[in-house]
Amino acid sequence: MYAGTLDTVPTPFYLYDTKLLADTLDELRREACTSEPLHIHYAVKANANPVILRQIAAAGFGADCVSGGEIRAALDAGFPAAGIVFAGVGKADWEIRLALESNIAAFNVESREEMAVIEELAAAMGRTARVCLRINPNVGAHTHANITTGLAENKFGIDMADMLPTIQQAQASPHLSFEGLHFHIGSQIEEMDDFCALARKVNELLSTLAASGIMPRIVNVGGGLGINYCHPHGTQLVPRFRDYFDVYRHELRLKPGQEFHCELGRAIVAQMGSLITRVLYVKHGRHKRFAIVDAGMTELIRPALYDAHHCIETMSIEGRSIHFGNEGATETYDIVGPICESSDVFARDRAMPPLCRGQLLAIRSAGAYGEAMASTYNCRPLPKAYTMKELLSAAHANA
Repeated sequence: MYAGTLDTVPTPFYLYDTKLLADTLDELRREACTSEPLHIHYAVKANANPVILRQIAAAGFGADCVSGGEIRAALDAGFPAAGIVFAGVGKADWEIRLALESNIAAFNVESREEMAVIEELAAAMGRTARVCLRINPNVGAHTHANITTGLAENKFGIDMADMLPTIQQAQASPHLSFEGLHFHIGSQIEEMDDFCALARKVNELLSTLAASGIMPRIVNVGGGLGINYCHPHGTQLVPRFRDYFDVYRHELRLKPGQEFHCELGRAIVAQMGSLITRVLYVKHGRHKRFAIVDAGMTELIRPALYDAHHCIETMSIEGRSIHFGNEGATETYDIVGPICESSDVFARDRAMPPLCRGQLLAIRSAGAYGEAMASTYNCRPLPKAYTMKELLSAAHANA
C-alpha cells in the first residue's frame, strides 16, 4: 500500500513508539523487582531526545551521563540530581563544576589524574565530591571490537593494581567521599556468560578490599545488554531483562548494605525507534540493483561505523495505524544513502518487495545510537523526530 498521506512529511525522520517504551520500562521494573532495591540509571548517550528522557524520568529511573550536556538534558527532563551518575574518561573542568553544583549522586572516576582534578575543584567550591572508581576488570565481551570497554588495552577505567591505593587516596581527602566501584565491559552483549565473568571478577575485587577493611557501598556493573536487531517484532521487542538480572542475582555476592547499580541504555530504547527514509531512485547497475534513499550515515552511522545490521521494511499508513512489513520480498537491493562516502550503505543484497521512487522504508531498531549520533556532515540538517501519535496526526491532516 503506497503511503500517499505522508507525501508532504519531509524525510528522513525518526519515529518513536512511546507505547513500546512504556511496555519496556514496565517489564524492566518487573524483572528488577527484588527484596533488595536495584538502582537503574538510563544511559543517556543512547538517546537524548527530550520526549524519551521525560518518559524514562517519569518512570522513576536514574540517569547515566557522560558529558555536561547530558547532565543538563537529564535535569531538564526531570531526572533528580540524586539519581544522576557522571562517567567518561575526559571530564572537562566546567563539566565537573556543573556536576558539583547540581549535587549529582556520584562521579564514576576513570583515572587517578581525574580524581585529583575533581578533588581540587571540589575544594575550591567548598564541596565534597562523591566518587565511585571505574575499575577496568580486563574482562572481554563478545561484541564488536569498537564497543568493548573492559579490556586492559582500552582507554577506560583504573587498572586493578591501582584500585586499593586510589581508594585510600580518596578516603584520605576531606573533599572526596568514596562511595563504591563502577564497571562496564562493552555494549550490545547478548551472551550472558560475559556478565557472569564480570560478576566473578567483581567478587574477587570485593574480597581483596574486604581484606583491607573496605566495603564499597555501591557496586555498579554498568550496562551492555544487547538487543535482537534481526527481528524487531513480537517476543523480540523487549530484551532479556530477566536473564540479565538473574546473572547478578546468582553470581554477584554482595554484603548487606551494599547497593546494586546498573546502567542500561540500548536495551531500553533501541526497539522503540525507526529511521524513516524515502527511496529517491532505483538504480540498475551492471551487477547490482541500488535503492538510493534520502537518509544516510549522517542520520544513522551504525552500519558505516560498526557494520551493524538493521532490519529494513516498507512502511505505510493503514487507517489509524502504521504498518511495517516486507510481504512479497522478491528482489535484491543494496540500500544506500546520498552521502559522498563509499561506506554510506545501510544494507547489501537485501531481499525487499519491488521498490520504486517515493516508497517509504523503515530502518528498524534505530532508537539507540541513531538520532544521538546524527551529524551535519555534507551540510545536511539534523533529522526531526515524531512519536507515532504525532505522525498519524500529520498523516491524516495531509490526507
